[in-house]
Amino acid sequence: MAALPATVRGMRTPRRIGLTGSIGAGKSTVATLLRSRGLTVLDADEQARLVTQDPAVLAEIEARFPGVVVDGTLDRAALAGRVFGDAAALADLNAITHPRVRARIAALEAQAAARGERAVVQDVPLLFEGGLEASMDAVIVVDAPLSLRVRRVMERSGLTEAEVLARDARQMPAEQKRQRATVVIENDRDLPHLEAQVNAALRQLGLDG
Repeated sequence: MAALPATVRGMRTPRRIGLTGSIGAGKSTVATLLRSRGLTVLDADEQARLVTQDPAVLAEIEARFPGVVVDGTLDRAALAGRVFGDAAALADLNAITHPRVRARIAALEAQAAARGERAVVQDVPLLFEGGLEASMDAVIVVDAPLSLRVRRVMERSGLTEAEVLARDARQMPAEQKRQRATVVIENDRDLPHLEAQVNAALRQLGLDG
């Protein structure tokens, strides 16, 4: 799956490493560990939050979903309620936000290339679901047993078990993600065990030096 980096304007572009995992798998913890090891991690959700602070974007969202922008601020819970389970509504939202998110990430990747970085990690929750696998040189999937993932999400969010399971069911099954992964990181034990697997993954990807 790995591809040779391209050269753009005399700069070698960094390898693009996708980072993903099902809800409650612990992807954010792995992202933190990768940052601590010197890698640039671009968080797609963070970029989406920044995009939706743009007044022009808010105006488009409000025009399509009246009532979700209150006093110039996006009511994320209200918006989520409007698009959850509605494929057409979600597609409309993505049409507004995704091109801008991609542009922001491309600019950040260009900055990483200018710094001479060998690799950039893209933290994308719905990487496979969004068809982004083909644009990655390798993909790390973080996984854990379903019961553990559900418990983690319930503890941090206050959602019921049924609500967590419903959200998980709307994602690609974890087993399919594992099959498509370049590297699978098991997050089913303690932090030292997870750190050891992150180090092993970096060795496997040639990013430990």
